[in-house]
Amino acid sequence: MDPITNPYAPGAGQRPPELAGRDEQLRTFDVVLERIARGRSERSIVLTGLRGVGKTVLLNALRSSAVRANWGTGKFEARPDQRLRRPIAAAAHQAVRELGHPRGSEVDQVLGIVKAFALREAPSAAKLRDRWQPGIDVPAVTGRADSGDIEIDLVELFTDIGGLAADVGKGVAIFIDEMQDLDPEDVSALCAACHEISQSGLPVIVVGAGLPHLPAVLSASKSYSERLFRYSRIDRLPREAADQALVGPAAEEQCEFTPEALDEMYSITAGYPYFIQAYGKVVWDVAPTSPVTAQDIRVAAPEAESELAVGFFGSRYERATPAEREYLRAMADAALLGSPGAEADSSGTEGGDATGVTAYAMVGEREAVPTSAVAEVLGRKPQSLSPARDALIKKGLIYSGERGLIAFTVPHFGRYLRTTALAG
Repeated sequence: MDPITNPYAPGAGQRPPELAGRDEQLRTFDVVLERIARGRSERSIVLTGLRGVGKTVLLNALRSSAVRANWGTGKFEARPDQRLRRPIAAAAHQAVRELGHPRGSEVDQVLGIVKAFALREAPSAAKLRDRWQPGIDVPAVTGRADSGDIEIDLVELFTDIGGLAADVGKGVAIFIDEMQDLDPEDVSALCAACHEISQSGLPVIVVGAGLPHLPAVLSASKSYSERLFRYSRIDRLPREAADQALVGPAAEEQCEFTPEALDEMYSITAGYPYFIQAYGKVVWDVAPTSPVTAQDIRVAAPEAESELAVGFFGSRYERATPAEREYLRAMADAALLGSPGAEADSSGTEGGDATGVTAYAMVGEREAVPTSAVAEVLGRKPQSLSPARDALIKKGLIYSGERGLIAFTVPHFGRYLRTTALAG
């Protein structure tokens, strides 16, 4: 089939990825928008899940819903090396512009406050060339959102933006991806701002997405954070939705999958959206005709596995130091111990078959393992491994959902470590 029209390739035809199995989250968000539009208070939203489950795609879909409701929106991705002030100022600036409020003294006042908030990014003594200019063509307002205390300033910023939105009967939604990477001080400020806005009933919400330990990050910052956010765990797709993620885009290109092909695809991908897209892309390029068969998928699988090993798994593995890689491999071994059906077959690959396909999703393993089990695999004391563990958490490769337990943030990363990484 023509690879130019591959519906599973990133950005193919500039169409968004197929969003299957997320109807509940979309409906809930529409209700939240409607409630806020009616002047009722609502909690901000936090989406959590492993990498590859489609959190970013869902976040973009929620933003599209807000845009269709004529809300002002802004979005940014948090980074460990960047503080909150600059990206949230840029998102707030975009949201104010999207509100469509006629330019006048009130809009200029709010834009001036956004500018004042942004300019506190640099120390007061910094030279002009070192100051970030947010591109707002009004003078900065003095005495509002410019104290230098991020918590005070963010509350004031959200309050003034919310007031402007309320005046035109609209709302503002700020979308934050990789929210767990925010600085602890910025997390505290964000929680305080969400709390204040919720109390005041102003039409401003934050929609964040992050790894499974994000609720713990928020709770560690503010004890009341569990009351501030509506948490939604995003997981792999159930069978029906996983099938739709394949057959929907294919149908637009007049292509079909046989039932056996869908069985094979779900067996290999386990319903993880990123894997579905990765396998779907290669299968589309390999399959000679429609309908796509199970044999087409088996032929395409090795190439898909190779691409995942480099782009999805390998790129993350390469970020780890030798000591951290040792810890990761010990985690993989500890996750496998005691898991039924996890022994390597006679071909030497886990879950493999005569074709040599790795088939990550075919093997059961524990989702989380005790840190003591990792230490036991390495023959070390748990305390001596704390630096490696903490560094891996900061790099977003593992997370701790509860005390004494750790897990990979990437689905099937343990299987990759026990096959491709060690073989290389």
